[in-house]
Amino acid sequence: MSGPEVGVAISVFLASAVEAVEAVTIVLAMGLTRGWRPALTGVGAALLVLAAVVGGLGPALSALPIGVIRGVVGSLLLLFGLQWLRKAVLRYAGLKPLRDEEEEFRKLQRLGGAGGPFDRLAFTVSFKGVLLEGLEVALIVVAFAANQHHLGLATAAAGAAVVAVCAAAFAVRAPLARVPENWLKFGVGVMLCAFGSFWSAEGAGASWPGGDGALLYLIPIFALFSLALGGRLKGGAGGRLQGLATERGRP
Repeated sequence: MSGPEVGVAISVFLASAVEAVEAVTIVLAMGLTRGWRPALTGVGAALLVLAAVVGGLGPALSALPIGVIRGVVGSLLLLFGLQWLRKAVLRYAGLKPLRDEEEEFRKLQRLGGAGGPFDRLAFTVSFKGVLLEGLEVALIVVAFAANQHHLGLATAAAGAAVVAVCAAAFAVRAPLARVPENWLKFGVGVMLCAFGSFWSAEGAGASWPGGDGALLYLIPIFALFSLALGGRLKGGAGGRLQGLATERGRP
């Protein structure tokens, strides 16, 4: 397996794992409090929609010229990556609360008990949760597959992540609160930004020093810059809070 293929597999696996943790938390809460039948039915319906999305977008993107594919895919990945990285930096700086799966689980449990032989709420919440989290994964899978022509590899990586998360969650029947989800999102954001920048530039006709090896310096550049930005924001936020406390303490 080549270096770019390893990068594709790792990026897709981590992105899928993060989204799977959030989706499984929703399904667990619905299944344990309102019934497994409607919750799992909602999961099945969402997976059918996601399969149609991947099956439809994959061949459509693959039919485009390689330059156009790289530009479109690179822009898409860069957009996703910057969104994930922005939230991760804000969490690192303390300007955005860390995601707590246990708290999300308790919120969903407070929706109440089952409502009838087939609970529509359990079906709807499970369907929407799996569909929304899965759509992001599906688009990432299609994006990597279209550019690298490795639909099988990207799909296998996503499937492995989902199976691993589901097996762990259903084994303990609890949200995977110990998974370092916020740091995983940071890592995924860095990887997506690196691949997105690389492919966007190639799609525009530019060439990177070192060819595919450019990813080896793009990834640490994004990581170090994001950590430095988070540290700077953390210091600025701390200074503002200290100043506000001082101001309030004045007579």
